[in-house]
Order: sequence, then structure tokens, then C-alpha cells
Amino acid sequence: MHHRKRIHRVLGLSSEGWTIKKCEARIEALKADILFGTSSLPAGRKTQLRFSELADWYLQEMEDTNGKNMMSKRPQIKKRLKPYFGDRIIETLSEEHVGRYIRARLDAGSSPATVNRDLATLSHMLTTAVRRKRLAKVPCRIPKLDEPQGRIVTLQDDQIAALRQAAILDPHPDLWLFVEFGLNTAMRHSEITSARFDQIDWTTRRLFIPDAKAGMRHQPLTASLLATLRQVRQERDDKEGWIFPARHSRSRSEHTVKFSKAFQRAVIAAGLNPKVYTPHVMRHTAITRLVEQGAPLATVQQISGHKTIQMVLRYTHVSNPHVDDAMTALERTLTRNRA
Repeated sequence: MHHRKRIHRVLGLSSEGWTIKKCEARIEALKADILFGTSSLPAGRKTQLRFSELADWYLQEMEDTNGKNMMSKRPQIKKRLKPYFGDRIIETLSEEHVGRYIRARLDAGSSPATVNRDLATLSHMLTTAVRRKRLAKVPCRIPKLDEPQGRIVTLQDDQIAALRQAAILDPHPDLWLFVEFGLNTAMRHSEITSARFDQIDWTTRRLFIPDAKAGMRHQPLTASLLATLRQVRQERDDKEGWIFPARHSRSRSEHTVKFSKAFQRAVIAAGLNPKVYTPHVMRHTAITRLVEQGAPLATVQQISGHKTIQMVLRYTHVSNPHVDDAMTALERTLTRNRA
């Protein structure tokens, strides 16, 4: 009984591993939740909250509050999470169910990184529901798969020159500035496109990023990029607004959100492989060059905006002069022995 209403529910099928003892334990847990006021069934609710219902609510909530990464979250929920979990009662969601989803996605050929993005959205949906009082608690732990580290691709000097020239000649009027931003700051794609002139401190050469991935930060800018931004600002009617304003009336945002297609055109024009050279390669290039120049890892982390120093350590493996010196010394010993 809950709020004077008798509750009937299916906990699961025997084929899913449910036993009498498991059901009895679950009933005792539900009684305890009700006793301490943590039941996920709000007063007056006659039906149990199902996954599909919560998923629809979450998407609408994110739309209403300008949630991040909606272009990826919508297909994750509508095409994968919601069809799989369907009308499952949220309260009965367990790690076993999530594990089956993971196995199904991997068997279908998805990479661990892709599955992790789905799991991150699922986790955010549940925690958001708790914060908004739609759920009393997250029903289960959402695991995360180990992701193999991919190869870090960087641009060489001649490739940078070709990309810059192609960006200048591209029909998109702001692509060249987007490329300069990426190469001079190591900023992420979304951080660049959401930058504003009024967030720049022209004296300290810092750009304030309020919604960075790892939290707000003050992004250092090179002197050359700052000079370029001064010149661009003088040519704009809006000298305090978006650095990359939306260029067509159909845009849902006031600023350009993605340069992916324009960047791909420039990559092809520069004679590079568009499947390998994405906008993120500019970030890899800038960080790798900072490491090559001997910048302390803590300083690199401050510039790149990585959450942990361990994430910066990946770039020390790309070009490590100490390792190269050691290999040269090994080669000398082998040459001496051969002589």
C-alpha cells in the first residue's frame, strides 16, 4: 500500500534471473523506501513511471533549459535507448538490464566509445530526474566501458599552410577565423563557436569560457590571434556580440554551432583525408606542439582545459625528446658493437 493505494507491479521474469528470494528482497527494499519517504511514486500517482515516459520528459526538459549536446542526445534517446528499454518501469531498472543493452550495442558493431556516449546520456537523464524531483533516487549504477586510446593525429607545417589557404578560399566567410582559433588556442569546437567579443580581456589576453567541458576557465590567447580579433571586431557592427554569428535566418541559434561541413571542404581542398582530419585535429596539434616546446604539463592543462593531468599525459607519448634521445643512444651502442 502506498498513499492508500495498493500497488501491483511486475519485477521481472524468471528468464531474466528473478527468483522468489530476489522478489522478496525487492519488496522489503520498496517498503523501506516508502517508510523513509524515498519512494519514486509521488503522491496521487496511479501508474508507475516508465522509461519511455521519463525519456520524453527529459528531452523536453533539456529543450526548455537549453541543454547541451542535444543534436547527439536526441538520436541516442529516440533511436537507441527508448526503443530498447521501452515501457520498463524505471524503478526496476538494474545493472543487469543496462549490461544487456551494452552487450546488444557491442554485438551490433558499436565501439566502446559510442556506447559510453549513450550511457552518459542515460546517466544524465536519471540524475536530472532526481534533481527535478521526478525520481527519488537513481535506480542503479550506470557502468562505463574501457575505451582504447586512439592514435593522436596532428598537422605538419605544410599541412597547416594548405589548410589555412583552403579555409581562406572557402565560401564560408568565417572558416578561416575558426581555423586560426583552433590552431592558436587548442580550444574545443563548441568552445570556439560560442565565443563572444565581450568575453575577451584585451589586456591580459584571456577569453572567458563560462560553459567549458571541465568547468569555466580563462583561455589564454596568442598575440597574433588577439591582433586578428581586434581587426575583425573593428569591421563588425556588433562589437560586443558573437565572434561567429549565425549567417542565415533559419539557424536556431544566434551563433554558428558547427563548422564541420565547411572544415571538411577545406580539408579536401588542402589534399587531406576528411575521415582523418577533423576540427579536433587542430586541438591535438596545438597541445602536441606545446608539449614539444617543453611547456610544463600543468600549464598545458590550463591552456587545453583538460579535467585531469592524466589526459594531458597522452600527448607526451606523441613526441618525447627524452625517448628519442634514448633510442639514439641505443642505436650508437648497437653500431659500436657491430664495428
